[in-house]
Amino acid sequence: MAGTTTAAVQPGRVSAGRHARRVGRRGGAGRWTVLIVLCSSLLLVALDATVLHVAVPSLTEDLRPSSTDLLWIVDAYPLVAASLLILFGTLGDRVGRRRVLLLGYALFGVASALAASAHNPGVLIAARALLGVGGAMIMPATLSILRHVFPDRRERALAIGIWSATAAVGAAIGPLLGGFLVEHYWWGSVFLVNIPLMIVAVPVGRWLLPESVEGRSGPWDVLGALMAASGLFGLVYAVQQTGAGGGPLRVSVFGPALAGILLLALFVRRQRRRTHPLVDIRVIRRRAFGTAVGCIVLAMLALVGLQLIAVQYLQLVLGFTPLQAGVRLIPLTFAAIAAGLLGARMLARFGPRLMVALGFVLTAVAVLGLVAMGQHDQPVILNAGFVLLGFGLETTLFGSYESMLSEAPVEQAGGAAAIGETSYQLGAGIGIALLGSVMNAFYRPGVTDVPGVPAGAARAAGNSLGEAYEVAHELGGPRGAALRTAAREAFVHGMHVTLVVSAGLLLLGALAALRLPRAMECGPRHEAADDRAGRLDAGDFRAVTPAPVPAQRARGPVPGPRA
Repeated sequence: MAGTTTAAVQPGRVSAGRHARRVGRRGGAGRWTVLIVLCSSLLLVALDATVLHVAVPSLTEDLRPSSTDLLWIVDAYPLVAASLLILFGTLGDRVGRRRVLLLGYALFGVASALAASAHNPGVLIAARALLGVGGAMIMPATLSILRHVFPDRRERALAIGIWSATAAVGAAIGPLLGGFLVEHYWWGSVFLVNIPLMIVAVPVGRWLLPESVEGRSGPWDVLGALMAASGLFGLVYAVQQTGAGGGPLRVSVFGPALAGILLLALFVRRQRRRTHPLVDIRVIRRRAFGTAVGCIVLAMLALVGLQLIAVQYLQLVLGFTPLQAGVRLIPLTFAAIAAGLLGARMLARFGPRLMVALGFVLTAVAVLGLVAMGQHDQPVILNAGFVLLGFGLETTLFGSYESMLSEAPVEQAGGAAAIGETSYQLGAGIGIALLGSVMNAFYRPGVTDVPGVPAGAARAAGNSLGEAYEVAHELGGPRGAALRTAAREAFVHGMHVTLVVSAGLLLLGALAALRLPRAMECGPRHEAADDRAGRLDAGDFRAVTPAPVPAQRARGPVPGPRA
């Protein structure tokens, strides 16, 4: 495709690649304006992924959902989003990334209104699933548009750093904003904040964002897209059920996992045989691309599992309120933001291999340092550990995402971004399941043989530290105090073991990162590849009409690194 002849361009129509170069070379601040729009939508999606957590007690009291309903209310969003990322990422490559993104905006707003007005658990679950569909449209589209608008790798690295820092801000603001809204209004208000932003985002996005289409010849593989979505749904569902306490050999876990793996295997087989596949398996098999995806999985595996344990430790062991716990996590967030903004400089200085490996090592050091935390607050150790943890993990994720996007051909940017986001979601789910299992394996024995505590009460206390506190309160007296003390000690012991296991996984990630390229390649060969991919050819790529970027909006200084 790269060597085909350039066809004549109709008046008023340019290729996606030429529009990206026009914005990059003539527009000045135009491409940075596009980045602001993309980051705004990313902020909302990242915020929505965490804002519900603090509203669960309030909506539980109001809607009275069953335990199964509550699980689906929480899990419907990530489950549906992870399942549909590849479908919508590859669809955007074919029909237009801006088109899919704007549709995602609209659907996100409608689903938010439906969730805010839900009067029973079923409606809320459906609304959360629709939010997942909207999120699956938005996430890969933002990265793939970013890939097109920033053809120069150095500028793209800076843009990805700002993009990833925005995601960190959204994840941190979510619980704080949710707590404020629930305290002053009602649980539905955590969804209402999305609506005015989406009302603004749709016209602004249509006006400012460039359309980009890679109209490869051949039809879009609808069957392949459905196979990928169904396979990912089964696999992610099994991982979530395992993390929720289901044994891996239970039919409700093993069945969906097996079906998901078989469907994904058939999907890969189908893509290898098709002349025009949804996902070019040769790209995934590239050493740098596959390694970067693996590093994303390992980084998220450590991050999400540790965050879950850290929140429980801060609230149940140290006795912080949810708001105080959120404040204690702020150093982690600011460190992640700093790493994102410095990422472009670090990548140019150290190269992908050393940058990602050092990020893993720094995170492992931070995790091992947190082993010093016990049953009493040690703010210096805790804050230092969180700063190193946030900086190290963001460094790793930045280098991995940048390497993955740069390795993928520009015409497959949507599919590549979808694969990256899918690995992100899978890593998060596996982290909760794996590290949660390790935690429970070392916590439960510590509360089963407490003197004077009945066997039934001990079994209930072994489910979680929060439940142990409830059982201790019901027992009262010396027995309750003994159970409470034993549970705290068991939790801290389990946390220490989990931290050591996490450090081992992070060091494994550092070894895997050695397969990444040594240097950040920005030479003429790579720029020419993007240039050729952007050419208009009647047999390979469709002409597209970009959204105009008004000249008066393209003025102003180009943002640069703030550090």
